[in-house]
Amino acid sequence: MSANNQELEKAKSHIIVEIIEYIPNSVVIKTIIKKSTGNISAVSFDSGEALTEKISPFDTFIQIIDGEAVVVIGTQAHELTVGESIIIPANTRNIIEAKVRFKMISTIIKSAYEDASMDLM
Repeated sequence: MSANNQELEKAKSHIIVEIIEYIPNSVVIKTIIKKSTGNISAVSFDSGEALTEKISPFDTFIQIIDGEAVVVIGTQAHELTVGESIIIPANTRNIIEAKVRFKMISTIIKSAYEDASMDLM
Protein backbone atom coordinates (compact mmCIF):
# COMPACT_ATOMS: atom_id res chain seq x y z
CA MET A 1 0.00 0.00 0.00
CA SER A 2 1.26 3.45 -0.88
CA ALA A 3 0.21 6.53 1.10
CA ASN A 4 0.74 10.26 0.59
CA ASN A 5 -0.18 12.10 3.80
CA GLN A 6 0.36 15.63 2.46
CA GLU A 7 -2.94 17.53 2.25
CA LEU A 8 -4.16 19.03 -1.00
CA GLU A 9 -3.58 22.73 -1.55
CA LYS A 10 -6.38 24.81 -0.05
CA ALA A 11 -8.38 27.50 -1.92
CA LYS A 12 -7.65 25.74 -5.23
CA SER A 13 -10.00 23.58 -7.29
CA HIS A 14 -9.16 19.90 -7.71
CA ILE A 15 -10.52 17.08 -9.86
CA ILE A 16 -10.37 14.32 -7.27
CA VAL A 17 -10.51 11.40 -9.70
CA GLU A 18 -7.33 12.81 -11.32
CA ILE A 19 -5.25 13.41 -8.16
CA ILE A 20 -4.65 9.71 -7.62
CA GLU A 21 -3.27 7.17 -10.07
CA TYR A 22 -3.65 3.43 -10.39
CA ILE A 23 -0.47 1.51 -9.57
CA PRO A 24 -0.30 -2.17 -10.58
CA ASN A 25 -0.93 -4.60 -7.70
CA SER A 26 -1.43 -1.75 -5.22
CA VAL A 27 -3.79 0.26 -3.08
CA VAL A 28 -2.83 3.95 -3.14
CA ILE A 29 -4.03 6.51 -0.59
CA LYS A 30 -3.84 10.29 -1.13
CA THR A 31 -4.76 12.52 1.79
CA ILE A 32 -7.17 15.32 0.91
CA ILE A 33 -7.66 16.67 4.47
CA LYS A 34 -6.30 15.22 7.72
CA LYS A 35 -7.34 16.68 11.07
CA SER A 36 -7.66 15.36 14.62
CA THR A 37 -11.44 15.43 14.09
CA GLY A 38 -11.34 13.26 10.96
CA ASN A 39 -9.95 12.88 7.49
CA ILE A 40 -10.85 12.68 3.82
CA SER A 41 -8.78 10.54 1.46
CA ALA A 42 -8.82 9.51 -2.19
CA VAL A 43 -7.98 5.84 -2.60
CA SER A 44 -7.27 3.77 -5.71
CA PHE A 45 -7.35 -0.03 -5.87
CA ASP A 46 -5.89 -2.08 -8.69
CA SER A 47 -7.95 -5.07 -9.81
CA GLY A 48 -7.79 -7.90 -7.26
CA GLU A 49 -6.55 -5.70 -4.41
CA ALA A 50 -8.34 -5.27 -1.06
CA LEU A 51 -8.06 -3.62 2.32
CA THR A 52 -7.93 -6.40 4.87
CA GLU A 53 -10.80 -6.87 7.28
CA LYS A 54 -10.84 -4.18 9.94
CA ILE A 55 -13.07 -2.55 12.50
CA SER A 56 -13.04 1.25 12.77
CA PRO A 57 -14.26 3.03 15.90
CA PHE A 58 -15.85 5.67 13.62
CA ASP A 59 -18.47 5.74 10.85
CA THR A 60 -16.81 5.78 7.41
CA PHE A 61 -18.47 7.28 4.32
CA ILE A 62 -17.32 5.70 1.04
CA GLN A 63 -18.13 7.17 -2.41
CA ILE A 64 -17.03 5.48 -5.64
CA ILE A 65 -15.60 7.95 -8.18
CA ASP A 66 -14.26 5.49 -10.79
CA GLY A 67 -14.83 1.80 -11.49
CA GLU A 68 -16.66 -0.67 -9.24
CA ALA A 69 -16.09 -1.83 -5.66
CA VAL A 70 -17.28 -4.52 -3.31
CA VAL A 71 -17.77 -3.33 0.27
CA VAL A 72 -18.44 -6.10 2.78
CA ILE A 73 -20.05 -4.87 6.01
CA GLY A 74 -20.39 -7.63 8.57
CA THR A 75 -21.38 -10.55 6.33
CA GLN A 76 -23.27 -8.55 3.67
CA ALA A 77 -21.54 -7.65 0.39
CA HIS A 78 -22.51 -4.43 -1.40
CA GLU A 79 -21.49 -3.86 -5.03
CA LEU A 80 -21.03 -0.16 -5.72
CA THR A 81 -20.47 1.68 -9.01
CA VAL A 82 -19.54 5.26 -9.93
CA GLY A 83 -21.60 7.79 -8.00
CA GLU A 84 -22.81 5.31 -5.40
CA SER A 85 -21.89 5.55 -1.74
CA ILE A 86 -22.32 3.70 1.53
CA ILE A 87 -21.73 4.40 5.22
CA ILE A 88 -19.79 1.73 7.08
CA PRO A 89 -21.07 1.88 10.67
CA ALA A 90 -18.59 2.33 13.52
CA ASN A 91 -17.42 -0.83 15.27
CA THR A 92 -18.45 -3.08 12.36
CA ARG A 93 -16.17 -5.55 10.55
CA ASN A 94 -15.61 -4.49 6.94
CA ILE A 95 -13.57 -5.31 3.86
CA ILE A 96 -13.17 -3.18 0.73
CA GLU A 97 -12.13 -5.07 -2.40
CA ALA A 98 -11.65 -4.53 -6.12
CA LYS A 99 -12.88 -7.11 -8.61
CA VAL A 100 -12.00 -4.43 -11.19
CA ARG A 101 -9.89 -1.38 -10.45
CA PHE A 102 -11.65 1.55 -8.81
CA LYS A 103 -11.19 4.87 -7.01
CA MET A 104 -13.10 6.12 -4.00
CA ILE A 105 -13.31 8.96 -1.53
CA SER A 106 -13.22 7.88 2.11
CA THR A 107 -14.50 10.30 4.77
CA ILE A 108 -14.14 9.66 8.50
CA ILE A 109 -15.55 12.11 11.04
CA LYS A 110 -14.29 11.43 14.54
CA SER A 111 -16.55 12.28 17.46
CA ALA A 112 -17.27 11.21 21.02
CA TYR A 113 -20.63 9.81 19.85
CA GLU A 114 -19.09 6.46 18.90
CA ASP A 115 -17.48 6.07 22.34
CA ALA A 116 -20.77 6.90 24.06
CA SER A 117 -22.70 4.34 22.01
CA MET A 118 -20.28 1.61 23.11
CA ASP A 119 -21.02 2.46 26.76
CA LEU A 120 -24.71 1.76 26.15
CA MET A 121 -24.07 -1.79 24.94
